[in-house]
Amino acid sequence: MFKTLSLQFLFGGLISLVTITNPLSKIPLFVTLTRDMSDLRRATQAKWACLYAAMIMVVCLVAGNVILSVFGISYGALRIAGGFVVAVLGYRMLFLTQDPGMAPRPDSQREDVSFFPIAMPGISGPGTIAVVIGISTEIAELASLTEKSLAFAMTIGAIGLTSFGMWLVLRSSVLISERLGHAGREVMTRLMGFLLICVGVQFIGSGVRTFMSGS
Repeated sequence: MFKTLSLQFLFGGLISLVTITNPLSKIPLFVTLTRDMSDLRRATQAKWACLYAAMIMVVCLVAGNVILSVFGISYGALRIAGGFVVAVLGYRMLFLTQDPGMAPRPDSQREDVSFFPIAMPGISGPGTIAVVIGISTEIAELASLTEKSLAFAMTIGAIGLTSFGMWLVLRSSVLISERLGHAGREVMTRLMGFLLICVGVQFIGSGVRTFMSGS
């Protein structure tokens, strides 16, 4: 049972987070914001952006249930609302109707862009926060403290792997951008968008079941 739980939260969380953060979609923003920086400075910006994004996700995971209790929001309501947010972001990515990261226009004159706008809202935007808090509600509903601790640790692992993958992409952003080209980035963005819609529908379905169960 514990093995199944570990796989569920590690790989389920990893797939959801990689899909919602969509590392390849951050390449144009990162390249534009750091185009006048040296290679060393660009590498530093990539490292800190991913560390900041990881910290934001961990805070949302830890404080997610506290936030819900303060505002009187049920788990079901959060999952349904989060599912809609994620699905809408996926729709925008699939049909390329709007910047899915909801990032502001780049400012090449900004000295430090690692926290804003790359980490937030570029990587840890509304969709990412909704996914992480949604996972925190699933952890809170587990039966035992052992299961909760295991699921929490696996989710932290998923956040760490997602941030590491994002760092690898940003660190190699110039090379990847040249190799993929505009068409390649577009294809990957559309694929991620479709997967996000699936994740959003899954969240909505889970929220509806929670409502129907009366919890």
